[in-house]
Amino acid sequence: MKAAVWYGQKDIRVEEREQKPLKDTEVKVKVAWAGLCGSDLHEYEEGPVFIPTEKEDELAGGIAPLTMGHEFAGVIEEVGAKVTNFKPGDRVAVNPTITHGDKSEDLDPYDGFSFVGLHTDGGFTSFANVPENNVYLLPEPLTLQDGALIEPTAVAVQAVKEAGMQFGDTVAVFGAGPIGLLTILAARAAGASKIIALDLSETRLEKAKEVGATHVINSGETDPVKAVFDIVPEGVNASFEVAGVAPTFKQSIEVTKPRGTMVIVSIFARPIEWNPMQLTGKGVKITSTIAYTPTSFQQTIDLMASGQLKPQSIITNQIQLDDIVEKGFELLSTDKSQAKILIELSGEK
Repeated sequence: MKAAVWYGQKDIRVEEREQKPLKDTEVKVKVAWAGLCGSDLHEYEEGPVFIPTEKEDELAGGIAPLTMGHEFAGVIEEVGAKVTNFKPGDRVAVNPTITHGDKSEDLDPYDGFSFVGLHTDGGFTSFANVPENNVYLLPEPLTLQDGALIEPTAVAVQAVKEAGMQFGDTVAVFGAGPIGLLTILAARAAGASKIIALDLSETRLEKAKEVGATHVINSGETDPVKAVFDIVPEGVNASFEVAGVAPTFKQSIEVTKPRGTMVIVSIFARPIEWNPMQLTGKGVKITSTIAYTPTSFQQTIDLMASGQLKPQSIITNQIQLDDIVEKGFELLSTDKSQAKILIELSGEK
């Protein structure tokens, strides 16, 4: 079967691969749609970031070269001998996070985790083997294309939960890429009264307004900190760092009110220099999130099915697997008008 395989930095090849035998506790998913993620782009441009080049522990079940893709949905084609909760024909979305499962779900990822599509073979292919515990039934009226949006939307839902938001809170989102846009959507669904989006791209800021930002600020044209305080003089209740660079990290803290919360959502490609005295003077609480809990993943499905979360508007392009490098990775890297690019596999709705 054809697959998009990561070999190294700037080296992703669409080639024929044999599918591995199905384990007793796995299901074989016929992939319908898969999303191209910012994490995938980091691996393409700067990797390896997550992808193991040697087997690190029992969770890192794969080793490069491996098939990428961790945002995907499809139809179960076959189930392993010990699978009891699913059957062929079930429409499912995939939660790609694999953990030891020894601790509460809030602590479990921090005890060690791996990702389908980053640590082991994923969904940029026709069929993917996934542990039974990592697939979730897709309810009506969600389509399989919607299913490919659940994973990144769950990242945003978890980030908003980490901020401890309450109805009427004010928020600032630094970075209006795909996850930033989804964070705006999630903050809006959580009852934020003012949502300030900050970015360097006017195109992305326009998209931010479309999905629910009440204010947008071009950080390249005005002082972003002053602009936020002009809108919310005391500072925002919560800020979200979704750009992954030093300036936005510091600005996110600066615009947050004393004892407010700053949530790190982005992946930083390199270390930054920062003085913790910025916190000492403000009392801002910093937290971070990696992915989502199983509860948050299911909540995301439920919120999308009810219509309270509608992430479909962030889709900017649909491509074929053969074009994933040129019209996927390269386009996402250079064209700031792109948000979520979906790869069509079976194309089933």
